[in-house]
Amino acid sequence: MDGDLALAPEDRLSGLARIVLAGVVWGTIPLALRAADGDATVKVFYRVFFAALVVGAWMLLSGGWRELTVLGREKLRQVALQGVLLTVNWLLFLSAFEFTEVATVELLGYTGPVFVALLTPFVTGDRFDRRIVLPLALSLGGISVILLRHGFTLGTARQVLGAALAAASALTYAALLLRSKRLLRGISTGALMLAQYTIASVILLPLVIYAYTTGNGPTSAGAYGALAALGIVHTALAGLLFFSGLRRVRADHAGILMYAEPVSAVIFAALFLHEPLTASIFVGGMMVVAGGVIVARMEPMPGIETPEPIIDIGEA
Repeated sequence: MDGDLALAPEDRLSGLARIVLAGVVWGTIPLALRAADGDATVKVFYRVFFAALVVGAWMLLSGGWRELTVLGREKLRQVALQGVLLTVNWLLFLSAFEFTEVATVELLGYTGPVFVALLTPFVTGDRFDRRIVLPLALSLGGISVILLRHGFTLGTARQVLGAALAAASALTYAALLLRSKRLLRGISTGALMLAQYTIASVILLPLVIYAYTTGNGPTSAGAYGALAALGIVHTALAGLLFFSGLRRVRADHAGILMYAEPVSAVIFAALFLHEPLTASIFVGGMMVVAGGVIVARMEPMPGIETPEPIIDIGEA
């Protein structure tokens, strides 16, 4: 497909739908985490470890593993860096909760799509799409309405450190999304996922060993089951949905639609964890939905939409 041509509307809508669905699946992550005990690094490790096993088995059965044997040195280096960034992103985000309030971490963490929108022209080479300013403002405003009901405080040095970690996680999130968009131009979805999850598992392994030696590992079969679900469903399967969708849409459009994750997380928490649904949650959620609808209704434009080929030898 010629990158200068607008993507077919049905392919673009398919990509948008996949990204939203992945975000909704990720919104159930708090349910899995609530069912699993143990140190945060252990949870992240099992998330990427089980995902690597699933994607690895799929690549082995489909023959896609051969792609990894012919990647050039520079491509391998870029993919390895993606695994490092993934590890750093999740550790920054989880560590921030140790120093400041949940609302502060969530609000700053979800500024990631703003950075994606600002940096897209510099990283992917796509022209800045001024049409996204309104839906981005609506989505970020909606998340602010939802989270600020808990308060936003930076009164102590410890809280400032937590806020800084959360902001750094937003920057690494933006880097991950933008680099993924660029890397997918020359590698299959399965190869990218397998490489980055395997590298993240190797990096986290020493921390996990230490957690077990200090008695901070999971303590029940149910906890391991929840962690397996976190890796298989929330990371491997939802990741396949997300990356296959990312091939079909701009990175900044995908970033806005990812606000489906925190909104769905609040709804699932109300349904299954009996957390209250307030007026601010309803108003904020409607703002996020409005932002997503605006993005979905945008007509593909030559020079703005620069899609990659969507036929992927490592993609189901």
